[in-house]
Amino acid sequence: MNIAMRVKMENNETLPVVDLEEFINGSKDKRHEIASRVDRICCDIGFLIIKNHGIPKKIKQGAWQSAKKFFEQPLGEKMKAFPVMEDCPRGYVPVEGEALGKTLGIETPPDLKETFSMGPLNAPAVTIKEDSFNFFYGNNIWPEMPKELKEGWIAYYRSIEVLGANVMELLAVSLGLEENYFVKYHTHHISALRCQSYPELHKDYLPGQLRAGEHSDYGTVTILNPDPVVGGLEVKSKSGRWIKAPLIHDAFIINLGDMMARWTNDRWVSTLHRVVDPLDCGKPSAPARQSIAYFMNPNYDADISVISACVNVGDEPKYKPVRAGNYLMDKFSSSL
Repeated sequence: MNIAMRVKMENNETLPVVDLEEFINGSKDKRHEIASRVDRICCDIGFLIIKNHGIPKKIKQGAWQSAKKFFEQPLGEKMKAFPVMEDCPRGYVPVEGEALGKTLGIETPPDLKETFSMGPLNAPAVTIKEDSFNFFYGNNIWPEMPKELKEGWIAYYRSIEVLGANVMELLAVSLGLEENYFVKYHTHHISALRCQSYPELHKDYLPGQLRAGEHSDYGTVTILNPDPVVGGLEVKSKSGRWIKAPLIHDAFIINLGDMMARWTNDRWVSTLHRVVDPLDCGKPSAPARQSIAYFMNPNYDADISVISACVNVGDEPKYKPVRAGNYLMDKFSSSL
């Protein structure tokens, strides 16, 4: 579809679209105009569509197609990439291996999806390694087949790191900060790349069971490459309505995570979202679906304190400082 500047949704609610190239290469006035708009978006819903993102089409398609080939393999072949370390955030997790609703303290059936994930390409040089170090910086687990997956995913990870840095520059300016404010927090980041595969459904599923249960993301921002053909992603607006995300081509859906909401003293919102049967939640069938998400997280040893510009004069911050790695590990473990 051709993306209009605002994409109409059900109930007349909208998901905004931002041209990243206009911000990166724009004049000072244009950058300020776009940043002011992004600030309003982040205060309101925390979800937006980024177009003109700069990632080459070949790299984007290479990661997508190699992941698709991986998930089309028999379960036994995929399980060769299953992590040995308990709770490892890398490698393959089969269908119903996660229940995202649990992160909200809600007991829900496990999610109807399977995943393949990778983490940072390089570990920082440190003399003392804490217990959580290998959790974040351990070796990635690469499947035997398809052979092109490793190369394609590494290229995609490196490209999306650049996109992530550009997005963080946009967010810094939107908060009235120096454009490089967030750089020092992401020098040895623990960002993760994950492909979600939602197999075609042919049978009834449990009451309340979704492809991905209601949740918010954990880190700084999520950069989502969604399925361009099959929908299902829904975002909960301030009014309490579930907004259906549009089908988009050659664009990314960006949403803020809990870490960013905490960082901004809840000036910006980390919005609940879910993935449902795109036909009709409750029907016994749904077509297969895929997405690739880049969960941009700070350095594992970063101390995240509320940004002073987000606290009114005379008020105390809502949150005490928290270590990024500890916070994210607790969140991840709560979904298993």
